Amino acid sequence: MDPVIPSDAMLIRENTAAIAPRLVPEIELHLADEDRALYRAGEDELAAMGIGTPYWAFAWAGGQALARYILDNPKAVSGRKVLDFGAGSGLVAIAAAKAGAFDVTAADIDPMAAAAMDLNRALNDVWFEIETEDVIGGAGDWEVLLIGDVCYDKEIADRIFPWLRREHQAGREILFGDPGRFYLKNFGLEPVASYHAETTGIMEDTDLRNARVWRFAH
Repeated sequence: MDPVIPSDAMLIRENTAAIAPRLVPEIELHLADEDRALYRAGEDELAAMGIGTPYWAFAWAGGQALARYILDNPKAVSGRKVLDFGAGSGLVAIAAAKAGAFDVTAADIDPMAAAAMDLNRALNDVWFEIETEDVIGGAGDWEVLLIGDVCYDKEIADRIFPWLRREHQAGREILFGDPGRFYLKNFGLEPVASYHAETTGIMEDTDLRNARVWRFAH
């Protein structure tokens, strides 16, 4: 018998609770509220359920820092077209929408992340487009690119930075949120803000990280 695969929205609701991240209390998200079996499942178990690793269920420290910066500095996005790349839960896209961005697109290739973002934008009474195609290398008409806690390994950092550097050279503003994952120091960035962000011990090795917002050095 084929495994019973619950709908994306049902699976998300059954394994999360509506929680406001400590650093961004203005925003509620469907987040992991306890160490459930879903978050300890191996790749084969997740594949049997038709999903990948549930990164969308966590408010990662870099994303929290970037969302906090945007809410505190709305001029960074207000009236502008914004891309939230590797959006996960949609936290940063929601912050951009709340800060007055003219048009927001949240991009994540994980269909479950798209389902989580759909629930989360409704939870916060905001609207943004959701894109599940791979946008790396593309030339959209965005004015601001927001990269929240995406550079968690060298392979992805090496893949996205040539594209982001070209976007920067084309005049687009790019802001990174990162909790010190070691892959940014060689890419010519400078810090613009620092925060202490609570995270989760379920999928991290600590429940508190020092996170920074970065941009390309001029």
